Amino acid sequence: MNTEKLIVVGKLGSSYGIRGWLRVFSFTEDADNLFDYTPWYIKRADSWQKVEVESFKPHNQDTIVKIKGIDDRDDANALTNVEIYVDAEELPDLEEGDFYWKDLIGCKVLTINGYDLGQVIDLMETGSNDVLVVKANLKDVFGSKERLIPFVEDQFIKQVDLSAKQITVDWDPAF
Repeated sequence: MNTEKLIVVGKLGSSYGIRGWLRVFSFTEDADNLFDYTPWYIKRADSWQKVEVESFKPHNQDTIVKIKGIDDRDDANALTNVEIYVDAEELPDLEEGDFYWKDLIGCKVLTINGYDLGQVIDLMETGSNDVLVVKANLKDVFGSKERLIPFVEDQFIKQVDLSAKQITVDWDPAF
């Protein structure tokens, strides 16, 4: 298993009931897509473990999942807050111009005037739009350590060039 190709797609939540069920939180655009990607991998005590989903179902506002081999509340509690990974190759191919968040991590971010704002280290979902988390260069003349840039195409995001690992933005470096 090549762990470098694994990406986070969700997280296990608190246990539900006494038979080993867990709440699950999906980081996929459509929450149910999480169950289309198999197998799941989890990391426990610095070792990777492949897990198999036995069953899942909606419950109130949550989704709950039964992992094969997790049969009681104590076993389920041990998995609380463990992230769910899948092999990135399991993700479907996208149409031209679309990309996954994982594709944006590591991209250099430049303003339309050529100022190097730094590198994308993370993305956040805020509800209204996604936000790039950009770690500034050590030599940033504005003293910024990190910038949050709304991922609003045409308004702030002018171009994403994945082959060059570069994002061009209309953003004031002093902000």
